[in-house]
Amino acid sequence: MRIPILTYHAGNVAGSDYSGNDHVALATDLAMFSRLGWRVVPLQWVVDQRLGRTDRDLHRCLALTCDDGTDLDFRDVDYPQIGTQRGFLNILRDAQATAAGTQPDLHMSTFVIADPLARTRMDRDCLHDLGWMNEDWWAPAAQGGLLGIECHSWDHNHPVMAGDDPAGLIRGDFHQIASPQLAQRQIDQALDYINKRIAPRRCRFFAYPYGHASEFLAGDYLPANGARLGLDAAFGVGAEPVTGTSTVWNLPRYVCGPDWKSPDGLRLILDECGQR
Repeated sequence: MRIPILTYHAGNVAGSDYSGNDHVALATDLAMFSRLGWRVVPLQWVVDQRLGRTDRDLHRCLALTCDDGTDLDFRDVDYPQIGTQRGFLNILRDAQATAAGTQPDLHMSTFVIADPLARTRMDRDCLHDLGWMNEDWWAPAAQGGLLGIECHSWDHNHPVMAGDDPAGLIRGDFHQIASPQLAQRQIDQALDYINKRIAPRRCRFFAYPYGHASEFLAGDYLPANGARLGLDAAFGVGAEPVTGTSTVWNLPRYVCGPDWKSPDGLRLILDECGQR
């Protein structure tokens, strides 16, 4: 079991080439997966395999995730100075239509931020203040079969929330979430909010903002409370495949940009993971 989980950010649009645009990268990569004989499978399959619930043959399989939950995950947008960007969901649909049956289990899990105020501020300060961090698409995405909705915390402990409660919290570092009270705010409260909006679906996974998996959350809080919260696993970074011994509450992922910047770079990762 050596399964790569690949992560993209739909908000990463700095140009029209692979290295500066995760939409271009995702479309290019999906074509490469089919060409090289790699099959995209749901994230749930990877977790179930790690937990011993199933015993599928997942050799040369991978899973896809995306973080932050911008509208660009779900719909096409006209990006300032760059032009129309195909949303991740439509990129998946395009790949499904052209894969000639090689991707029967195609799926991507998107980790969304719960707090409407945080999303409004992030849209204003980190995107283009065009209203691109909405929640109206969560339910139809969750019900559509290609794009699953999962939890990326209450407010990402993002710097745009500096000065807001809880008082004294250092923003921009998710390692700071190191007490039951802070964990309940960032995880329990977020799950409750998101689950109500995607019902009857429910979040099964949590992804640490910035990939910051604190010892408290990954080693204490989530192992003790994950089942109560309905969670099966949590995801960080780490640039390595999921194996039979990977920590369930901090499963590793590869991130487009930091961990590979070109199709050749990704192919090297896949070659390594595909070795028996």
